[in-house]
Amino acid sequence: MENYSKIKEITKSLLQEIGEDPNREGLIKTPARVAKAWDFFSQGYKADIQEIVNDAIFDEDCSEMVVVRDIEFFSMCEHHMIPFFGRCHVGYLPNNKIIGLSKIPRIVDAFSQRLQVQERLTTQVAETLMGILDPKGVGVVMEGRHLCMQMRGVEKQNSLATTSAMLGQFRKSAETRSEFLSIIA
Repeated sequence: MENYSKIKEITKSLLQEIGEDPNREGLIKTPARVAKAWDFFSQGYKADIQEIVNDAIFDEDCSEMVVVRDIEFFSMCEHHMIPFFGRCHVGYLPNNKIIGLSKIPRIVDAFSQRLQVQERLTTQVAETLMGILDPKGVGVVMEGRHLCMQMRGVEKQNSLATTSAMLGQFRKSAETRSEFLSIIA
């Protein structure tokens, strides 16, 4: 990571500002750990969707819904820089093209490993698949637990945020949308 040293220094200053001693035994290596963690948390900024897809799009005479459900994700709330995490469900109606199934969770990771809001994250995944595959439709539903709501603010530990993006037939057809929602239920 090119900013590794700077993030270490910022973390050391943060520890001092909150009243801690960064030279205390338990905190000596914390700035380096935090810099390494943020390198991982923010790797989505370096992600290249074309590299992720890596020609794993195949011509296939398939017109039935493809669903990958329960994709675990984590992200960092851009408002508080506190984690949110949950599950993502993705469905699409092929238009003579399919994508390697493992690419769908990788696309979710590419957008979730950035500072985010769940609403934008949901839309980015759906729009990306729509652009790559040109399918008849895409549906994405994300369910997330937001530590910014659970640890501070309203402090609602059992709250769950659900967002959806329905494109193409998933938006136009109640039947298609219902089928998708029943599969992921």
